Amino acid sequence: MNDFVLSLGISQEVFSYIIMPILIFLARVSDVSISTLRIMFVLAGKKNVAPFLGFFEALIWLLAIGQIFQNIDNPLSYVAYAAGFGMGTYVGMIFEEKLALGRVLVRVITPTPLPDLIEFMKEKNYRFTSVGAEGRFGKVNLLFTVMKRDSLKEFIGKVKSCDDKAFYTIESVKRISEDDLNVMADRPRFTTRFFNRMRK
Repeated sequence: MNDFVLSLGISQEVFSYIIMPILIFLARVSDVSISTLRIMFVLAGKKNVAPFLGFFEALIWLLAIGQIFQNIDNPLSYVAYAAGFGMGTYVGMIFEEKLALGRVLVRVITPTPLPDLIEFMKEKNYRFTSVGAEGRFGKVNLLFTVMKRDSLKEFIGKVKSCDDKAFYTIESVKRISEDDLNVMADRPRFTTRFFNRMRK
């Protein structure tokens, strides 16, 4: 490594105290970001993607920690390692928000039913359940729905427009029986096509 650095015309001091900490920082940003995405794919049940991300996460981490041990007397390496971890956590969260993979369970609790919200959900073909419940101060309406995360922002905006004091919770959902529901949803269309063919 030293011979290669010298062949590039870079002094050993510049490499050890500037270039190497930058490389360690970038490596940590990469592997921590991948770690965040891997956890997200694991929670979403993506068995085909998570193992590959885990492989690259471990590989990059080993490269970074190897350089730490080779430059164990360089305090900048430790600073770069810690700073890369913090920045990688932030970058991973940004990626996670942008990808918006998976589905979430949303509960909305309001003092009274919200017919405008119900109509909105019917127009968007959301599956939901609305029931009456008992709260601390009396009767309330409880609405359950599961949706894709990329639809969450629009839905929460609609909830607030209907009732700005509505209480809601959001939880990640690992798996839903969507295949069964899709089959049931397709049955009427299948039946219609079948009878149309019979008429012909």
